[in-house]
Amino acid sequence: MQRIVILGNAGSGKSTLARALGKRLNLPVVHLDTLFWEPGWVEPDAEQFRARVRKALTPEAWICEGNYARRTFDLRLPRTDLIIWLDTSRLTCFTRVIRRSVMNRPRPDLAAGCTEKLDRAFLTFLNFVWNFDRGYRPGIEAVRLAIGPHIPVVHLRGSRQIRAFLDSLPVASGVCLE
Repeated sequence: MQRIVILGNAGSGKSTLARALGKRLNLPVVHLDTLFWEPGWVEPDAEQFRARVRKALTPEAWICEGNYARRTFDLRLPRTDLIIWLDTSRLTCFTRVIRRSVMNRPRPDLAAGCTEKLDRAFLTFLNFVWNFDRGYRPGIEAVRLAIGPHIPVVHLRGSRQIRAFLDSLPVASGVCLE
């Protein structure tokens, strides 16, 4: 596994898993949110975002977390060895998103100048999180199947399955897991 894509709802643990995999396999991690958002939650021009993703995926090996299916799957999936779907319950995702927003601590998976706050946009985002599996996941799956039906997919549900998956992987030489 040299190129891994991690998919899932907001708050499902994509970024956390990506960092853990990156450390274990000694691979660079690409957080799509940091490439997409500009300060103040401003969306970039579509081609500008695609250029950022293209550049980030230049290395031969990487872990890329984030959905952005219609915008980037054609750039990512042709080179992907494995897709990991985090099947985290919507209540868990919803709770995590609220908790991290209330704590308002810096996150390495967010672009500079983007802070989470409780406002109208946040309420819209919570609606997205709550309705992800019914309203958004089918579309992501449809694009995935159209572009990369041959790519192996691992579904992980809950911290126990995630831990077992991580423990089943070899540790890259020179990596110290403490």
